Amino acid sequence: MTVSSQDLRTLVAAEQHAGERIDRALAAAFPDLSRSRIKALIEAGHVTRDGALVREPADSLRIGATLVLSVPPPVSSTPEPENISLPVLYEDADLIVIDKPAGLVVHPAPGNETGTLVNALLAHCGDSLSGIGGERRPGIVHRLDKDTSGVMVVAKTEQAHVALSNDFAARRIDRKYLALCWGVPSPGNGDYEGAIGRDKADRKRMAIVARGGKEALTHYKVLKSFNACAALMECKLATGRTHQIRVHFSANGHPLIGDPLYLRRIPAVAKRLPVETRDAALDFPRQALHAARLGFVHPRTGEALLFETMPPEDFRALELQLAES
Repeated sequence: MTVSSQDLRTLVAAEQHAGERIDRALAAAFPDLSRSRIKALIEAGHVTRDGALVREPADSLRIGATLVLSVPPPVSSTPEPENISLPVLYEDADLIVIDKPAGLVVHPAPGNETGTLVNALLAHCGDSLSGIGGERRPGIVHRLDKDTSGVMVVAKTEQAHVALSNDFAARRIDRKYLALCWGVPSPGNGDYEGAIGRDKADRKRMAIVARGGKEALTHYKVLKSFNACAALMECKLATGRTHQIRVHFSANGHPLIGDPLYLRRIPAVAKRLPVETRDAALDFPRQALHAARLGFVHPRTGEALLFETMPPEDFRALELQLAES
């Protein structure tokens, strides 16, 4: 067991390590790192076994296997303000509502320590936002995936943070999404159900699971059908699980156009589209998903607030091209 000046740590599995989980063995060997920290490092690609990348903390060891753990340099636990333009829909002393552009990460995380919505909010709101709801996610009460656009609300006071968080948890928030999916769900109105949990085969993905998942329910409605090859969908969330709409639509045979995680092969219906339209849909660089509506009760005044936005230009351009095909 050694520690280099570059903080590359090596563990050669001895007899007592045989059959032991990798995260447990590393946590015992390097007690200055918590097991949860080591688990996160493994999932982020900072551990190799005999030169091959390890992604699963629960993998077991065999005698003689060499683990190399690369510990990245520490970063500040407090995000720094950054001057990033924000499309603000509404703002008062209690909260701010924005139309999040696609491509903007909500809060700092490994691989996205800067340039996030949180960094932009700290610059926009000043010190009033610091510490609300936690150092790494000040003011955040819900999130949208990096490449999902649309309406988000952020709390600016502790009172607003608690109230809005409770409303999200109790499903008192009015949320509507627009999506472009492959194929046309049948019937035209319906529900997708299925508990969602981490995909055991790929930690970056979520999946419908038989055990250990969280209840999830998505109401959907077909707004437009494009020659039975694709559809514009309205989605309403009864629950708010990670990747919920993307997982439910993919699991039911209608993955979202452009989805980098849940669209694994070219859909058969794509072959029926004109070449130019098919290429535009297959090359769409992100999941075609937009948080179009957000309604909630103001945590201080009790006023019912409702915000709606149009999908961004790339979404609308693809929708138009599908409609004209």
